Amino acid sequence: MTNEQRNLFDFDEPAPWDEDDQTERTVATVVFAEGPPGEFDYAVPDELVELVEIGRRVRCPLGRGNRPIIGYCVRLDTRRIAGRPLKPIADVIDRRTLLSRAMMRLTKWIAEHYLCPWAQVLQAVVPAGVRYQAGTRDMVILSVAPDAADRLATLDLPDKQAAALKTLAAANRPLTSAQLAKMAGCTVGPINELRKKGLVTARRDRMSTETAQAEVHARQQGLQLNDDQRPVLAAILAALNEGRHETLLVHGVTGSGKTEVYIQAIEEVIRFGRQAIVLVPEISLTPQTLSRFRSRFDRVAVLHSHLTDAERHGHWQRIAEGGVQVVVGARSAVFAPTPHLGLIVVDEEHESTFKQESAPRYHAREVAVARAKMESIPVVLGSATPSLESYHRARIGQYTLLEMPRRVLDRPMPAVGTIDLRLQIHGRHSRGMISRQLHAAMHEALADDGQIILLLNRRGFSTHIQCPACGHVVQCPHCEIALTHHRTKETALCHYCEYEIPAPRACPQCDFEGIRYSGQGTQRLEAEVRARFSDATYLRMDTDTMRSRGSHEKALDAFRRGDVRILLGTQMIAKGLDFPNVTLVGVINADTALHLPDFRAAERTFHLVTQVAGRTGRGDKGGRVLVQTFSPDHPAIRAAIRHDYAAFAASELPMRESLLYPPFAGMIRYVIRGPRRETTEAFAAEMAQRLRQSLESEQAEGRVLGPAVAPLARLRGMYRYQIHIHGPNRHRLRRAARAAAAELQPPDEVQWIADVDPLAML
Repeated sequence: MTNEQRNLFDFDEPAPWDEDDQTERTVATVVFAEGPPGEFDYAVPDELVELVEIGRRVRCPLGRGNRPIIGYCVRLDTRRIAGRPLKPIADVIDRRTLLSRAMMRLTKWIAEHYLCPWAQVLQAVVPAGVRYQAGTRDMVILSVAPDAADRLATLDLPDKQAAALKTLAAANRPLTSAQLAKMAGCTVGPINELRKKGLVTARRDRMSTETAQAEVHARQQGLQLNDDQRPVLAAILAALNEGRHETLLVHGVTGSGKTEVYIQAIEEVIRFGRQAIVLVPEISLTPQTLSRFRSRFDRVAVLHSHLTDAERHGHWQRIAEGGVQVVVGARSAVFAPTPHLGLIVVDEEHESTFKQESAPRYHAREVAVARAKMESIPVVLGSATPSLESYHRARIGQYTLLEMPRRVLDRPMPAVGTIDLRLQIHGRHSRGMISRQLHAAMHEALADDGQIILLLNRRGFSTHIQCPACGHVVQCPHCEIALTHHRTKETALCHYCEYEIPAPRACPQCDFEGIRYSGQGTQRLEAEVRARFSDATYLRMDTDTMRSRGSHEKALDAFRRGDVRILLGTQMIAKGLDFPNVTLVGVINADTALHLPDFRAAERTFHLVTQVAGRTGRGDKGGRVLVQTFSPDHPAIRAAIRHDYAAFAASELPMRESLLYPPFAGMIRYVIRGPRRETTEAFAAEMAQRLRQSLESEQAEGRVLGPAVAPLARLRGMYRYQIHIHGPNRHRLRRAARAAAAELQPPDEVQWIADVDPLAML
C-alpha cells in the first residue's frame, strides 16, 4: 500500500443520478491495476455479453476524458440500473479466462490480508508473458467440420484429401495448413479442397511459435521407505484420501528423505487424476528438484523468474490445460493455474525468499496454506529448521507436526566443531579468512578425494574502504552505505542501488595513498582459496557470478560430476543441495547476520548454519563441519552445532512472547521515505498518530513503535523512517491499519508502504 493508492486521474464520477432505467442489464465490476483504487461498475454491451467473464481483462473509459484503461473483471451480475446509465465496456482484451474463480477468491484474500489493492495482486499473479501471449502469433488453424466428423468413413474423397481429413481428425487438436500437410504427407492443395467442400473449418487464433522438445529422463523406481518416513506418508495420504484440508509440518533433519515422501504422496495425487505444486526457495535448487521429479513423473512444468516470457507462457498454458502433473518452481509458482489441484508442498518452508519484498508483499507459504484451505486439499510444509511461526502453530494444534529425526540408512549427523575467531585474531596464525584448523581439514578432505563447501554470506572482495589518515569511509552518495570492493572489475559498488565507481587508489578526501580495504567477501575468499589450494579446482557461487541464464545448473552439474572440488559462495549453496561426496563444510563467519537490528537475526543464523552443515555426511565417507565464529557461546550457534532445533526454539520463543513479536502477535511494518528529511519525518509522525488513534477506536490490543529512523537510514537518495505495529489479534490489527490509511494523503514526494508479517527489517 503506497501513495500510488491516491487517485491518478482527475475525475468526479459518478455524477448525481437524475433518472431511473428499469431495464435489467449485465453489469461488470472492474478493478484497475494502473488506475484509482476501488471497484467500478460498467454496463456490458449486448455484443460483448458472451465475451466478458470474471477473470478476463477489459478496456473501459475512465474519468472525465473517458481515457481508455485496462482493468480486470472481478464480478458479473444482472440488475436494474437506477440513475444515469453506466458507461459501457469498450472492449474485451482476453478471449480466454486468465484467472479461475478459485484464483479470484485467493487474490481477494491476498489483497485483504496484505493490505494492497486487488488489481495489483491480479497483475502480479498473471505473468506479463501470459498477458501478452509471448511466443505466439496469429495463425489460421483448421478443424474437422462438426457435420463431417460423424461421416468420415462414408465420405468418397480422393486419397490425399481422405488422408488429410483422417490425419486432422486423429490429431485431436487444431492444426495449421503447414502442420497438417507435413503430417499427412501432402501439399496444401488437398487441404484447400477440403475447405471448399466445407469438410474443414478455419479460424484465426494465436498459436505458439515454439516447438516443445520433450526431455528424456531415465526413469527411476521409488525407494523403500524407512520407519520414520512411512508414518509421515501415511498422514499425508489420510488427508488426501479423505479429501480434506490439513496443514502438515514435516520436521525432518537434513538427509532424512523428505523429498522421497513428497514424491510418493504426489504419486497418489496423480492416481486421483489431480495435480501437485512443489515450491522451492531458490532458483539454484530448481534444476536439482526438477531432475528428481522428472525421473519419476512424465509431465513436469517449471515456473521461476529466469524463464523467458515465451517459456513462462508455454508452461502456464500447459498447466492451465491440465497437461501437467507436477509444477515445480519458486514462490510465484504458488499461483500456477492448475485446474485439478490435489496437493501443495512447500520445501524449506522457513526460507525468507518465499516472502515477496515488492508489492504485493505476500508470503508464498501463507498463500499456499490459504489456497489449500480454499480448495480443501492438504498442504505439506517441510524443513529441517522450521520457521518459529510454523512450529508454534504446530505446538498449539493449528498444524499437524510430523517428525523425521534420523537420516536415511541411519547415517550419523555430521560432527560440528566451532573455531573461536577471537583466539585466531590474537594468535600467530591469524592471517587470512581460513583459520589454521579449517586449512588443515581442507587439505585432509582433498587428500581423501572428498569435496568441500565453504559458506560466506557476503559478496565482494572487501566490504569496507576507509582511509586510516583521516577516517573517511567511501560511501554511496545515494544510500550513505559503505561501498563494497569488487576486484573483478576493480570497482566499488553499492549493493542496494548499484551505484558504481572505480576502486579508489587514494583517499578521495585527503589524497592519502594508503587507503585501506578491509572486511570479508566471497571474492576475497576465492582469492585465498586460489592461493592456498592451487592444485584444487574451485567455483564461486553468488549473485555476481550466477547472473547468466542456466549458470546455476551448469555450476552445480560441474560440482556433482566432481569437476569442481571446492564450492564456495553465499547462502544459495547452503540449502537443499544433495552431494554425497561432500565431506567437509566450512562456515567462514557464522556471525554475518547474528547482530543485525532484526528480531529474527538469531533465527536466521541458526537456519543458515544448520542447513549448510546438512550438506555433508550424506555419503558413505561421512563428513564434518567447522564453524568459525566470534560468538561461540551464542544460543543460536550452540544449538546449531548440536543440530538441536528444540533447544533453539526453547530459548527463542519466550523472548518473542515477552516482546509481543511473531509468532505470538501480528506485525505490520511501515516504511516512509522521501527526498527531504524534515517532510518525511513529519509525515511519519502523522501516520504513527493516526495508527494509535485507529487502534484505540477499533479497540484492538496492541502497540505502535515509532516513528524511528530506519536501520538503513537513506537509500537511493531517499530518507527512510519506520513504524511497527504489533497486536495479538491479527484481524483487528489489519482493520485498524486499513482505517488509518483511509484518506491519508502524503506530501507529493513522500512515499510509504505497509509490509504485513515483514521479514526484511532493514
